[in-house]
Amino acid sequence: MLERWRAGDRAAGQALFERHFASLYRFFQNKCAADTDELVQSTLLACLSAKEQFRGDSSFRTYLFSIARNKLYRYLRDRKRDPNLDVSITSIAEVITTLRSAIARDQAHQALLDALRELPVEQQTLLELYYWEELDTLELATIFEVQVGTIQTRLFRARGKLRELLLSNAPESLEELDRMARKAGAPNPDP
Repeated sequence: MLERWRAGDRAAGQALFERHFASLYRFFQNKCAADTDELVQSTLLACLSAKEQFRGDSSFRTYLFSIARNKLYRYLRDRKRDPNLDVSITSIAEVITTLRSAIARDQAHQALLDALRELPVEQQTLLELYYWEELDTLELATIFEVQVGTIQTRLFRARGKLRELLLSNAPESLEELDRMARKAGAPNPDP
């Protein structure tokens, strides 16, 4: 079918793209839902314009997803306005922020801070030093003047108490988040 398409058979090309369309659409939908159509179209057009460059070293599907991957990376770099964006360490959530995700992230951050402030000062300090300052248990044992095993036990208890506080203060449902988004001026938050 690929050879027929390359020889000018439009129907073969159409059938080839239809065969892979759902997979390609899903590939982009799972990462950047708002611009899926645009990215699929861009990928298919790039594939169409470069059909003679396909050497056949791999399957057409592999070739198509190589183009899709490059389109995705370019899209993310453009979106972040950083040509040196390292996709090996950057998540989609860091690049693409919808109103809903921004509200959810702010709400989660505030819930974490509120819960941390409800902990005893020693537990709050221990968790902050461990997670935010990335001190290991040996360093924490020195700071708190206790044994490493004691730090491990205290971390376990502090995490458990924090988890309990977060669960008790968590939004009751996604509808709560939708109400907050509407209050913020977005009557139709992203699905």
